[in-house]
Amino acid sequence: MKNKTNPLWGGRFKQKSSELLKKINNSISFDYKLASQDLRVSKAYCKALCKSKIISKKEETLIVDCLKTIENDILEKKLKLNEDFEDIHMNIEMELKKRIGTTAGKLHTGRSRNDQVATDLKLWIKEKTLFILNLLENLQKVLVKKSEENIFTIMPGFTHLQNAQPISLAHYFMAFFEMFERDKGRFFDMINRLDECPLGSGALAGTNFSKIDRKYLAKSLGFRKPTENSLDSVSDRDYAIEFLSNLSILAVHFSRIAEDFIIWCSNEFSFIKFSDLHCTGSSIMPQKKNPDAVELVRSKASRVFGNLLSLLTTLKGLPMTYSKDLQEDKEPVFDSFDTMEIVIIIMTELLKELVINKAKMLKSSNNGYSTATDIADWLVQNTELTFRDAHHKTGKIVLLAEQKGCNLDELDITDFKKIEPQINNQIFGYIGIKNSVKNKSSYGGTGFKKIKEAIQRAKKKIKK
Repeated sequence: MKNKTNPLWGGRFKQKSSELLKKINNSISFDYKLASQDLRVSKAYCKALCKSKIISKKEETLIVDCLKTIENDILEKKLKLNEDFEDIHMNIEMELKKRIGTTAGKLHTGRSRNDQVATDLKLWIKEKTLFILNLLENLQKVLVKKSEENIFTIMPGFTHLQNAQPISLAHYFMAFFEMFERDKGRFFDMINRLDECPLGSGALAGTNFSKIDRKYLAKSLGFRKPTENSLDSVSDRDYAIEFLSNLSILAVHFSRIAEDFIIWCSNEFSFIKFSDLHCTGSSIMPQKKNPDAVELVRSKASRVFGNLLSLLTTLKGLPMTYSKDLQEDKEPVFDSFDTMEIVIIIMTELLKELVINKAKMLKSSNNGYSTATDIADWLVQNTELTFRDAHHKTGKIVLLAEQKGCNLDELDITDFKKIEPQINNQIFGYIGIKNSVKNKSSYGGTGFKKIKEAIQRAKKKIKK
């Protein structure tokens, strides 16, 4: 009995692949996610073949119409993908052959799976990036709304996780607005760089079918232009690395806000409370309400980092041009997207439901002598002291308050004058918590007026 070899490349083989090779070689279990993009690429390529008179108009119509029916069957889950066909590209080609016969074999004229899969993956990343950008914009709208509601909500600002200076909670939320705005910028920059179409590059050297119009192919698939070098076209995965890198930076930002929220919801802080929607209980302790959602957001970052490192490691030693190693580009890309999609969605929902303990935040702002810098600044503005001298004298004032067990604004004017005789009663209007925040009037500062201006600038950056 004759062994059945691979239908795409088995011509020079006498034996079929071993079951172990099939197991390690097959990618249909994950690259099925490229079905939509692969069908789109094949339809565009078919039209380019007809345009260059490599196939007839009748053949083009037959192939394209069948590809459309295959697409519908996949979307409606009527078509079962065959694991004997190693990837999504072979599955679609074999299904096409099954439905229209040998004419299906003309579709691959001048095309390799190398340029085909590179084009598919670029299209997938571009599409998913636009989806992420939309999710981030929705998140930013929630942050702006929360900021507008909390302009006058005062909280302690931290350095080294110690009370540093009082700030507006709105200022905190707007800090993350800016982080996500930079994330959006990185994704837009990435799209600009990946917006070159590899299709028509063949396996590595280009194609003998010079009539195939690569500029037409690029335009029909929504790319800015065709790639410039066929070797680079099939071996390049910079766009996948950049996608994972951008997702990793995005994950850092989510991990940081998650870390803050985990601390803030603790009994020791009690700044915020989460909705029951985003917490779990304990199997043994009835009183527990655990912030599992944000803890998982924090931990998901390490998963995304690992995917980036995985792809970097895969690529770092590859000789030019294509090697099967490049099959390992898809799972980390798919997994990181899926991970960050749920992270963005759940954090957007969580922020909407967040309950803020304004009284506790304000009370905590009074701890730790957080308006000490304001005393030093007042001394510089109202005396001839240098900032270093003012800093030294303020340190002594803090030490005195510490010895007396009181806050800075609870000291008597005589206490201040013992350390610096030039201090007068105006100091008390300067070091109150609310005035401390209000007086930070530099561009980008936490002053109430400046926050309102920042919110207005932010609204112009996002869609109405």
